Amino acid sequence: MSAVKLMDYDKALELFEPVLGFEVHVELNTETKMFSDAPNPANERNHDAEPNTLIAPVDLGLPGSLPVVNETAVRSSISLGLALGCSIAESCRFARKNYFYPDLGKNYQISQYDEPIAFEGSVEVELEDGTLVTIPIERAHMEEDAGKLTHLGGATGRIQGAEYSLVDYNRAGVPLVEIVTKPIFGAEHRAPEIAKAYVATIRDIVRGLGISEARLERGNLRCDANVSLRPRGQEKLGTRTETKNVNSMRSVERAVRYEIQRQAAILADGGSITQETRHWHEDTGTTSPGRPKSDADDYRYFPEPDLLPVQPARELVEALRAELPEQPVARRRRLKADWGFGDIEFQGVVNAGLLDEVEATIAAGTSPDAARKWWTGEISRIANAAERDAASLISPENVAALQKLVDAGTLTDKLARQVLEGVIAGEGAPQEVVDARGLAVVSDDGALIAAIDEALAAQPDVLAKIQDGKVQAAGAVIGAVMKAMKGQADAARVRELILERAAQ
Repeated sequence: MSAVKLMDYDKALELFEPVLGFEVHVELNTETKMFSDAPNPANERNHDAEPNTLIAPVDLGLPGSLPVVNETAVRSSISLGLALGCSIAESCRFARKNYFYPDLGKNYQISQYDEPIAFEGSVEVELEDGTLVTIPIERAHMEEDAGKLTHLGGATGRIQGAEYSLVDYNRAGVPLVEIVTKPIFGAEHRAPEIAKAYVATIRDIVRGLGISEARLERGNLRCDANVSLRPRGQEKLGTRTETKNVNSMRSVERAVRYEIQRQAAILADGGSITQETRHWHEDTGTTSPGRPKSDADDYRYFPEPDLLPVQPARELVEALRAELPEQPVARRRRLKADWGFGDIEFQGVVNAGLLDEVEATIAAGTSPDAARKWWTGEISRIANAAERDAASLISPENVAALQKLVDAGTLTDKLARQVLEGVIAGEGAPQEVVDARGLAVVSDDGALIAAIDEALAAQPDVLAKIQDGKVQAAGAVIGAVMKAMKGQADAARVRELILERAAQ
């Protein structure tokens, strides 16, 4: 296969104007699915269930089974619509979206088409330099998720080259809200950055509402990024591509940049863009063709005959409006001021997606600097090495408890890192790991003096140097004592005892 030609990014923006659009799917963390009483695998406690164990007749499309709308999912959808500045429909209904779904037993998806639950809104996103960008929202509608296919027998795990596929219906019927933007104009060179900031803002909104885990790596939040280019000065929109299910903020940013460069190269050479879905490849940073992108007419939408219209009471809508949390931009600015962080420190927390964890750790009694240090430092390092989400490794309460042991002098930073590893390994809370591993700092003068005497005996000239005023020579003894006591000696107390010995 020949290499894909890319145009220099700056050159592409000289010739073409990028127009963006995003479809973000949010899995709701309800107890049960959208239209059945089967447990919802998007709920954290059900995430690791065995395939095809979280299912009901409705999810499999069995004859005679009828859907029933999940009330909690409707309430969550209304809350999300309100948080996006949308109007909430007085009456809306579901539709059947028809095309071949190998992982939906009934061979259609129950979604919303011309009557969404929420419509005509906007959300403000903040870029790294503080610039605010308003993203227009066309609609947010309710639907059900499809199941999951696992392709086996091929080299890549994809359908191309696979010998057979396995179907897991656990995810079939999971409640989704799909948020669709209007075309986004004026992004220009900052298009990739705006894409990343928008998805991050949606994640923060749904987490703030408490309606989704919103973890991209698990598919709780999935972004389809639409990109088209039009020559400078042209009013007609270009043909768009839709890069599907991009599963990290960084990948959204990279995918948008790549598509701009790829499409620009094709158009500059006199070619045309195919309206299609495209797959994002994290390892190569490229996209590849999926299937020709269908238009609405191809799905043969018609009203779902088994479900009545949804007509939320105005009192319910206003009650949910009154419960809305702070908007992400306002919240970030407040937290930055409250914590006293500079731009670099605060942006590091935001970029790591750890704002909630740091805030919760501070609320549990830790200083802002200590909370930031743990989450963006050692915890993130371990998470990256294990290819896991940092928030899944340890609770904010345990991080706060660990720091309290450091503040109390029970642990040094080095010992605290060992305790952290024990907590993550499932050995218990920080104090339990300290007790089980015997990791507490030794501050008993008797034990320290014995170790000091042994170190001085091995370095007889050090004491004389200290007595001659060369206090820095004590460092050699402190190091020897720390080594002998496996890092558990109270270094400050060791220094005091050495100087006391020299003064005698």
